[in-house]
Amino acid sequence: MIYKTRSRKQNWTGETIGIMVLDCEYPYIPGNVANATTFPFPVRYIVVEGADNHRLIFDRDPTLLEPFIVAARKLEAEGVKAITGACGFMALFQKEIAAAVNVPVFMSSLLQVPFIYNITGKRVGVISADSGNLTDEHLVKSGIALETPLAIGGMEKCEPFRQAIFFPDGTLDDDAVRDGVLGVATDLQRRHPDLGAILLECSDLPPYAHDVQQATGLPVFDFITMINYVHASFVRTRYSGWV
Repeated sequence: MIYKTRSRKQNWTGETIGIMVLDCEYPYIPGNVANATTFPFPVRYIVVEGADNHRLIFDRDPTLLEPFIVAARKLEAEGVKAITGACGFMALFQKEIAAAVNVPVFMSSLLQVPFIYNITGKRVGVISADSGNLTDEHLVKSGIALETPLAIGGMEKCEPFRQAIFFPDGTLDDDAVRDGVLGVATDLQRRHPDLGAILLECSDLPPYAHDVQQATGLPVFDFITMINYVHASFVRTRYSGWV
């Protein structure tokens, strides 16, 4: 077999997915997108300089687009085959970042909503880091038709979550955050009996996906399901078996 380099600028290989993370500081526990042990394959990270969660989520700062594009182009030059984000609110820049590079880009977990709705035919529950700041603009830029039946809940009333993520002191109360996520999930299901699945918008919530599924009995989607799906499309292997 003869191997060939993909790029003269690439000094290593084997990382299919590049992940753009915000410029934040708090514990990234297993299951979090920003924890490399979450994935059964190597990933490559880059910090989007100056892009903290306040500027992205609360301010919706349009000047963040440039550092996002700089980071995406650097990941592409380093050889990743696809680029994702680590906050569902990165949907704001999905189209612009995708247009700036030549590899697939999937910035937000929200991109899964049309797929989820199509396979269930039922209302999609969305658990957001802050439901009050999740706007129609985020939905539309994720390809979600505004007539799609959604049930949106948020973690903004869970003080342990807010403290850890938005006003960090370097600690995260795992049990308290889990209780908060479960409270939002079960409340969504109680208020919307037609719920067909739940999507965790926030990249800090996948550690609790198993618990949400156990509590609701529903399919649960998040950044990890999306990243694993795209990764699998790039590493197809031959089938073996018998007929």
